[in-house]
Amino acid sequence: MTDKIVKEIMAIREGGETNMFDVPRVKRIACRDGYTELAEFLCANVPAYVRFILTGETDTQDFP
Repeated sequence: MTDKIVKEIMAIREGGETNMFDVPRVKRIACRDGYTELAEFLCANVPAYVRFILTGETDTQDFP
């Protein structure tokens, strides 16, 4: 997970528009707001995204 993706996640979170576990809505907001890197990341990396939301960990090396 890149620093840019983390910043995009945090921007959506700070907007307070959705529950961050509502991944489809987070993806729609990302697309609407031009966060293309996050939207693409969510297409294939939902487990890593959820792990980040739960723990703050961005390293997915040990995560299946």
